[in-house]
Amino acid sequence: MSWSCRHGDALPGGASSVGAGLVAREFADADLNRLTREAAALLPTDLLRYPLVSPGERFPFVAADARAFGSRDPATRAESFAALLQGAAYVERLCFDYVDLLGAPTDGAVVLTGGATRNPLWNQLRADVLQRPVTLPRNAQPALGMAVLAASSSEPLDSVAASMVRLDRTLEPRRSQRNPHDEGYFRLLDLLVQRGWLPGVVATHARERTAP
Repeated sequence: MSWSCRHGDALPGGASSVGAGLVAREFADADLNRLTREAAALLPTDLLRYPLVSPGERFPFVAADARAFGSRDPATRAESFAALLQGAAYVERLCFDYVDLLGAPTDGAVVLTGGATRNPLWNQLRADVLQRPVTLPRNAQPALGMAVLAASSSEPLDSVAASMVRLDRTLEPRRSQRNPHDEGYFRLLDLLVQRGWLPGVVATHARERTAP
């Protein structure tokens, strides 16, 4: 998965080794619609996963020895799927916290793109974990962002984006999900620090940044 944020006329970002590719690998033979319905009843789950697609992590921390892990064995395949979706959302939240620690602005609209946006449960989960609205464009393919950047070489980025990007809908975070996801997120931070992958200063900032 990759993230980018606006800073002036630039779009700094980072790419994690966490992503939807793990869904294709682990659940290639599954009925994803049915699995999604079953996973919805399990979220938030106390099963924590760091869903790396391949060994090694580069963002929101650098750890060549990082490996995918779970806090325990899943009871069912649906629970494993739910934990995968939740884990990716927690990593996304950590990315925002890390970028904030670096001094870059993280306010403004959160627009989701990519293949994962085809899963409505995952979209709502990301809003719940971030506790901020997320917006889905009508065309959610990642290539759209590259097209906007290419077109902005001769025109201001704001005007190009306004003319090319059409928004579809915005999902609001459910306040009832806030405390359970805060607790799960903090537990994942602890597991990452214990493994020596996440610097303690990043985990501390992420905790302090969580609004009371």
